[in-house]
Amino acid sequence: MARRKHKNSKQHSTRLLNIGRDIISLFLKKPNQSMNFKQVAAALGKKTHKEKNEIIKVLQKLRAEDRLEEISKGKFKLIAQEDTVEGIADFTSSGAAYVTVEGMEDDIYIPKGKTGSALNNDRVSVFLHKKRKNKKPEGEIIEVLKRDRSQFVGILDYKEGADYGFVITNNRHLHVDLYIPKEKMKGAKNGEKVIAIITDWPSHAKKPFGKITTVLGIPGEHDVEIHSILADYDLPYEFPKEVEHEANSIPTKITQKEIDKRRDMRHITTFTIDPTDAKDFDDALSFERLENGNIEVGVHIADVSHYVQPGTTLDDEAYQRATSVYLVDRVVPMLPEILSNNVCSLRPNEEKLTFSACFEITEQGKIVKQWFGRTVTLSDRRFTYEEAQNVIETGEGDYKEEILILDKLAKILREKRMKSGAISFDKIEVKFKLDENADPVGVYFKQSKDANKLIEEFMLLANRKVSEFVSLKKNGAPSGNTFVYRIHDDPDPEKLNSLKAFIQQFDYDLDLTNKKTTSQSMNHLLEEVKGKGEANMIETLAMRTMSKAKYSTENIGHYGLTFEYYSHFTSPIRRYPDVIAHRLLQHYLDQEKSPNAEPYEADCIHCSNRERLAADAERDSIKYMQAKYLEQHIGEIYSGVISGVTEWGIYVELPEILCEGMVSLRDMNDDHYSLDPKNYQIVGQRTGNTYRLGDSITIKVAHVSLEKKQIDFEIAEDIV
Repeated sequence: MARRKHKNSKQHSTRLLNIGRDIISLFLKKPNQSMNFKQVAAALGKKTHKEKNEIIKVLQKLRAEDRLEEISKGKFKLIAQEDTVEGIADFTSSGAAYVTVEGMEDDIYIPKGKTGSALNNDRVSVFLHKKRKNKKPEGEIIEVLKRDRSQFVGILDYKEGADYGFVITNNRHLHVDLYIPKEKMKGAKNGEKVIAIITDWPSHAKKPFGKITTVLGIPGEHDVEIHSILADYDLPYEFPKEVEHEANSIPTKITQKEIDKRRDMRHITTFTIDPTDAKDFDDALSFERLENGNIEVGVHIADVSHYVQPGTTLDDEAYQRATSVYLVDRVVPMLPEILSNNVCSLRPNEEKLTFSACFEITEQGKIVKQWFGRTVTLSDRRFTYEEAQNVIETGEGDYKEEILILDKLAKILREKRMKSGAISFDKIEVKFKLDENADPVGVYFKQSKDANKLIEEFMLLANRKVSEFVSLKKNGAPSGNTFVYRIHDDPDPEKLNSLKAFIQQFDYDLDLTNKKTTSQSMNHLLEEVKGKGEANMIETLAMRTMSKAKYSTENIGHYGLTFEYYSHFTSPIRRYPDVIAHRLLQHYLDQEKSPNAEPYEADCIHCSNRERLAADAERDSIKYMQAKYLEQHIGEIYSGVISGVTEWGIYVELPEILCEGMVSLRDMNDDHYSLDPKNYQIVGQRTGNTYRLGDSITIKVAHVSLEKKQIDFEIAEDIV
């Protein structure tokens, strides 16, 4: 009996706490309004005598806590709280959260059970508790101001004949399952992968209510898993009909009237260099030897902004997507195919509308003149990177003179950039050979060679010079013009020091005396580790010391490239910020005044967020394909390198396929191992055996989960 009483008491306290949250939330929406208990009860939909008594009790409690003031008998008003703040919730796997508030040094800790109906990345209102001495700030979430997302991917857990089921997700930040009534299951069966949305989260409910919108199918099937990744990151895999219709209705014939408005460059030698499987050709290079012996190099970019006009459905869709997404077996384009692969793509022997940056360059690589504007061009030849590389290596082939001179100029530009302190991350990309069923039958690596670097250098040049043109007056003073910059902050000194301490164990070093020595020694390190077992691990750790590049109207320069002014201009088919850059550049070429920066800053934040989502989705698709590849090799032995040590296991990378899996400490039966974080190792308590970051190790593929994109290894023998 006592136990039941305790349980009822706990339930009563929880109910009062929830009522308190609802009341504060109500007053926060009407901060200048006073209300009596009847008005509060009506607003909250409380009608019974018992519920109204509870509201009276909670109102008095909130008055005693100085959350509300009683301005006249029975009339309450919110006390303006300095201790109510807004921020973004970041949930841990335990169900607790941290809220990041702009301007606050420390994140606010929200204990499990005090998070209300918030989910990961929601914008929330937090009531700060009184800070205890030497303690981090703590509080409770009292209102969700804006949901980050309401759509989730998961597995339906449903028992035949029941009135409801649950959607269970693999999202480690989603701390609750979704309650789904039977009538809202859309015919999904137990164990199927589905997309569900949250429809409601009543204050009394522990779990949000939802409904299934899409049944994806059986977990582990290829299309099911790829569509799961897209849905997980809110990435659409088809265009709305009205967007396709608008794209198909765009006049594509280039009129003489349009040509007359532009610089005609159709007669100049022009070609593209792209990956073998590319379908959208954003950029082309033109080459013309001038009478004075100099060379004019034209960087010609698809004039997407001519076809995609502000205020159209097509532009709205491109903005929402903000970027094309490159998964292992497909591209999710920013623009419909008629534009991305046809009208805007700089295909050979087709006249195209372009936006160009043209540079007069001496044989020594000095830029003596530049021009920016709209053009009409015609590509004479489409090169793959392999074909262009063959010309560079053999000195033979189509347009050999042009390609060899452009390669020489690119190398001069690159050398100058590297001397000024640019950092060279030539990280290897893993690619998969797929059969007709999109199953991986092999793995290969994509490395950047001279042909890739040729294109890269001229794209970097165009991006930098466009940015300087907009941002500087003729005398070199800042123009104050609004523009969309690609910025990259200095590395985190703490992370650099940690990297230095770590690599010293492998007899490498970093000189962190100043910016220049840091970048020079970083390049030296990246060169030194090439081809070694620990290369990928050290390159990955080095990249993690760097800040993330993003878009902003506030220019701070680009640390990694050592450019004071840098923007994205050269890929408008697949990046929306480049479309904005084209529009703004034309705006300034037309001698128009600088627009207000505020809406452009909002665009920058949106595009940066979408770019991060796309990168995460691309990474997930690679992890899925790596798991799918190793699923065919369960029981096989591989040599690896320990790439991470944690209190639950050791992560091992297989250099053959740049793939990472985990050996769980639970499965290491020869001893009881514990983490020694200071020395990046785990240590056996009885034997003293150590497994250290960077050690070589032989493993066996034990288990693969396609659904979780997870690979489990077992140790096959002692460390070599």
